[in-house]
Amino acid sequence: MSNKKKSTQTKQDQTQVSLPPSGFKVAVREIWRDKIALTAFIVICLILLLTFGGSLFLKKSQVTEINIAEAYYGWGQAGHIFGTDDGGRDIFKLLIMGGRNSILIGLSVTAIDETLGLLIGLIAGYFGGTVDAVIMRIVDFVQILPQFPIIIVLTTVIPNYNAFVLVGLMSMFYWTTTARLFRSFVLSQRGRDYVLASKTSGSSDWKIMFREVLPNITSMLIIDVVLTVAGNIGIETSLSFLGYGLPITTPSLGTLISFANDPANVVARPWLWVPATVLLLLISMNINYVGRALQRAGDARQREN
Repeated sequence: MSNKKKSTQTKQDQTQVSLPPSGFKVAVREIWRDKIALTAFIVICLILLLTFGGSLFLKKSQVTEINIAEAYYGWGQAGHIFGTDDGGRDIFKLLIMGGRNSILIGLSVTAIDETLGLLIGLIAGYFGGTVDAVIMRIVDFVQILPQFPIIIVLTTVIPNYNAFVLVGLMSMFYWTTTARLFRSFVLSQRGRDYVLASKTSGSSDWKIMFREVLPNITSMLIIDVVLTVAGNIGIETSLSFLGYGLPITTPSLGTLISFANDPANVVARPWLWVPATVLLLLISMNINYVGRALQRAGDARQREN
């Protein structure tokens, strides 16, 4: 009996050794090896801690309260780290809440876009034929629309406009790129042996799509999510910069950067727009570095499988 137990244990150990590492372990390993990506990941964590953690100690009514007597304080004056704006509001507090709001908008739009785009891409790529043709013509139509001007027009005519409406408007258009991306991945997978074997065994199309095909494109999904977050934060910031993003009473990185529209502020009051600009650059740049590391991890995971 003892010999059998030892033999069984040996086989189990050999099986465990032969199994490829999980996707999470591969991602951690790749980020740890790349010092730039590791630094970028740490910076992103610090930014999230500053914006989301710091906003827990702030009230919107206090942050946005106008006090003309303290208008245009410079760097560090009267206890204001980054000075104040034309309404006497503390730029550092606005930066914390504005950064949180912009990141939340980016995450929310990304969640909707990735879910919708992934589902549509899976269906179009897996079934192909007429289904694919119809879906892709709809995608083409949405993509050729002047998306930015339409969003700007809708923000001016929709009553009770708020952050939720902005998320909905952005999500109406920006799922198409994700759908087209995953359609191409699924098209490359639908003819593989494991898909044909599952069809032969009698598995339903939906089981094959979500249990067989989807796990094989998970690495691409993670990469696309990371990079799409940065893109959506940039879109929200651009809309707020133009005055068509978040309501003016809601802090945003774009509303802070929009102070640079006044040439006097660019030269004489850089504290109004420089911190938000630097924060936006840090978010975009570091997410890009982490995304590249995750892409390498996805490629390594596929090779090891």
